[in-house]
Amino acid sequence: MTELVHPRQALFDPDELVAPALPVCDHYSGVEARMRKSLALQAELGPIFDVTLDGEDGAPVGGELEHAELMAELVAGPDNRYGRVGIRLQAIDHPRFEQVAELVVGRVGARLAYLMIPKPRGLADFERAAAVVDEAARRHGLARTIPLHAMVETHGALREVQALAAHPRVESLSFGLMDFVSAHRGAIPQSAMGVEGQFEHPLVLRAKLEIAAACHGWGKVPSHCVVTEFKDEKAIAAAAEKAARRLGYTRMWSIHPSQIRPIVDAFAPTTAEVDQAIEIVFAAQAAGWAPIRHRDTLHDRASYRYFWQVLERAHQTSARDGAQLPAEVRRAFFADA
Repeated sequence: MTELVHPRQALFDPDELVAPALPVCDHYSGVEARMRKSLALQAELGPIFDVTLDGEDGAPVGGELEHAELMAELVAGPDNRYGRVGIRLQAIDHPRFEQVAELVVGRVGARLAYLMIPKPRGLADFERAAAVVDEAARRHGLARTIPLHAMVETHGALREVQALAAHPRVESLSFGLMDFVSAHRGAIPQSAMGVEGQFEHPLVLRAKLEIAAACHGWGKVPSHCVVTEFKDEKAIAAAAEKAARRLGYTRMWSIHPSQIRPIVDAFAPTTAEVDQAIEIVFAAQAAGWAPIRHRDTLHDRASYRYFWQVLERAHQTSARDGAQLPAEVRRAFFADA
C-alpha cells in the first residue's frame, strides 16, 4: 500500500516563502476594561483572533510606562491562554519608545505573540525599531526572536513597501487607513475613511493593493485596516468580504468585540468551498498527487495547492473546535496543529 503524503510535504518546496498561519482577525484594545474584556473573550472563543494591546493610541500622554506595566501584566496573566496576545508600541521617534520596548520585552518577551511597529517612514525606521527590540531581548537573555508586525500608513512606508515585506523580521504588514488619508493633507476626502469610501477612492485602493501584493510576494500576512462604523455589523461584514475576496487580504483589524465574529466569518471559506476542497485534496492524495479528473474538470498540483489552502483557512477560522471541518479531515491533516 502506497504511503499517503501530507499536502504540506507534497505541494510546497521546503525553501518556498510561505506566510505564517496567523488568525484572520487582529482585535485592538487600549483601555484597561476593554483589554481585559478582549482577553476574556479570546479565552472563551479560542485563538480564532489575536488580541493586540494598544500602547500607542491606548496610552495616556505622560502615562506610557504605567500603561506598559499594565499591558505586561495582562500578557503574563491567566487569560492569555493561547499565547496570541501582542502589543503595539509607540512610533520609533516617540521619547518613550525605548523605555516601553525595554519594559515589555524584559517582562513578557517570552510570551508575546508579536510587537507592532506603527508609523515607520520607511525601511530605516523599521530597522531602528527592530534593533531596539532585539537589543532589549539580548540584554534580558531571551532565547526567541519576537515576531514583528509593521503598519504602512505613511508615504515613505508605502514607497518602500516591497522592502518592508521582504525584511526577515516582518511577519505581517497592516494598512493604517486613518493616518494614510490624513497624510494627504485634505487631498483625499474624509469619506475615504468610511466603510464605503475606503473601497472606492483610487489612492486608498492603490495603497491597499500594493500592500497585499508585496506581502504575498514575500510570504507575509497582509492585514486590512479598520472599519470605524463598529455598530453596523452588516457594514463590517461587507467590508471584510471585500478585503478577503477582492483585495487579497488574509487578516483584518477589529476595534470592537462585535466586529470579531463578522470578520472571522467573512474570511472563512463557505461550506461549499470546503466540501469541494475536501473531495479534491483526498482524491489527489489517493492518486499520489498526480493529475485527476473531478466532476469533468482537470486538476493538478497547481489547483491542489489552492484547495489545500482553503482547508487551512477553514482550520484557522474554527481553531477551537474545528467546526467547519469533519473529524476525518482534522485527523488526516491537522492532528499536529
